[in-house]
Amino acid sequence: MRADAFSRLVGLIGFAISGFYLEERSPLLIRELIPADIRLWMFPTAGAIIGLFLGPHVSTHPARAIRKLLGQASTNVLIVGLVGLVIGLMVAALLAWPLSTLPSPFSQLLPSACALLFSWLGITIFISRRMDLLKIFRINGKNTILDTDNVSNDIAGILLDTSTIIDGRICEISKCGFISGPIVIPRFILDELQHIADSSDQERRRRGRRGLELLNQLKQQSISNVRITDLDVEGVREVDSKLVMLAKQLGLKIVTNDYNLNKVAEVQGITVLNINDLANAVKSVCLPGEKLEVKIIQEGTEDRQGVGYLTDGTMVVVDNGKNLINKKINVSVTKVLQTSAGRMLFANLE
Repeated sequence: MRADAFSRLVGLIGFAISGFYLEERSPLLIRELIPADIRLWMFPTAGAIIGLFLGPHVSTHPARAIRKLLGQASTNVLIVGLVGLVIGLMVAALLAWPLSTLPSPFSQLLPSACALLFSWLGITIFISRRMDLLKIFRINGKNTILDTDNVSNDIAGILLDTSTIIDGRICEISKCGFISGPIVIPRFILDELQHIADSSDQERRRRGRRGLELLNQLKQQSISNVRITDLDVEGVREVDSKLVMLAKQLGLKIVTNDYNLNKVAEVQGITVLNINDLANAVKSVCLPGEKLEVKIIQEGTEDRQGVGYLTDGTMVVVDNGKNLINKKINVSVTKVLQTSAGRMLFANLE
């Protein structure tokens, strides 16, 4: 607020002084219509009012926006952007001399316009192709300071989404040492967890608070380093879309158990580590013809089907098991269905 007040004061004084100069150079028509004594206070007063309102908008507000943008950008993006700016200015400098030989006013306008254009092109092209450029600086398989793995302020590791934190299994996975590299949690994921925890719906509030508790547990017990990053994606409102774009920009993997997020990320070429896939991979293998004992606990969706579960949570759909609810029976596996949502067994009565 102090900066805004100071900028308003500077704007008021600066625009008031500009009003004096404008009054002296006002068109003849204005001089004829408005008396001199009125013009002497009207122009500075109008300039002071304009400066009072426009001061923060031309000074502190753009400065804050630039500072926020630079704070959200990773170190390698800033370095590559700076290199692109320097190269763009060098190209503009080479073109400045031939452009200055053109007739007026082109000799004055084109060099400046060329400098702005090539600066913007240099920054844009270098940042958009930064992953390819970073690979060029790899020497003998080791990354230079430009690569994301060795930049101390940059982020490398895996990204967690909200569903993974609430699920809680990531705590045990990390504690066992199966995750290499730091665990990165964007600030907008933390904000979504807090929003869920403050929900008026009791079930959502319970899940949100569980997620915050598990996140705190993850930070305390995880072998890997857990980082909270303020990096964000401007112009994107959906949390899942932000996560996908951030993973794409930083070249990170996403850990999730959200089926839809899994598919969207895979379509965009992002590596996804699905916790459900991991859980299914470590389950005991059941083959067709294998004998199992299962307790039927509910009816199935099809006629005469009964549904039970193994100790690891695998669903078993038993044909002709509808009338055997709450009974333990021996079944023979006929089919194994494997999906990202889980494993499902189909069986017949023994």
